[in-house]
Amino acid sequence: MDLAFQQFGSHGEPIIIMHGLFGSARNWRGIAQKLSKNAVVYTVDLRNHGASPHVKQMPYSLMAEDIVHFMQQQNFQSAQVLGHSMGGKVAMQLALNYPERVNRLIVVDMAPVTYTHNFNDILTALSNIPMETISSRNDADEILKKSIDVLSLRQFLLQNLVAKESGGYAWRVNLDSIKSNMSNIMGFPKENKNVTYTNPTLFIGGGNSTYLAERYLAAVKTLFPSAQVDILKGVGHWPQVEAPKAFLSCLEPFLGVD
Repeated sequence: MDLAFQQFGSHGEPIIIMHGLFGSARNWRGIAQKLSKNAVVYTVDLRNHGASPHVKQMPYSLMAEDIVHFMQQQNFQSAQVLGHSMGGKVAMQLALNYPERVNRLIVVDMAPVTYTHNFNDILTALSNIPMETISSRNDADEILKKSIDVLSLRQFLLQNLVAKESGGYAWRVNLDSIKSNMSNIMGFPKENKNVTYTNPTLFIGGGNSTYLAERYLAAVKTLFPSAQVDILKGVGHWPQVEAPKAFLSCLEPFLGVD
């Protein structure tokens, strides 16, 4: 699949950044600009997100193949790869399936495990917004706040709302596909249990988040035996947003772009 992307910088080793569920390439623009002084940084829209195509299937194996295809299109054989949340699982799958393609791996607040929760309440809330009749994002926000009381989360989700030329609004994310693939998204392929990725690996977690809790570190070390784990205190699931300086102080030395 041809993925939409943004490029920052023109020289140095390539870095590919992959966003999380309901996100897009634009979420990582600030970090990408910082890293682009000494690297060529690509932020991609994963399938069913941003400006990339909408399709029915989105297992991690195919999403990893999308990144390999992207590398082929850009004419480089390997890259440093960073993924956050769902994008972190894509990055891990890429490293396990195509280790020769990944020089260094960075996973942000995610582990190679199956999580028990899901996002069906968010999907329901988004699906209940009458897209053909709302006249502004404020209208959508007023409806959404009945189900989601956290303003920052609503603002993040509403970045996916786009106006149509014919009137009304549409979602950039493929809500139907995400809903039907939720068990895949929250899981991690079992066939990975017999493989490892041994190149330099960094896991960055938020101390207030449970996605990279201590109980998951055994699974991390099993598949990524060389993994370094840095937990940033006082931040949650989006350390790159909540504490960008601390995040970059972990990331830049590992990437060699500081």
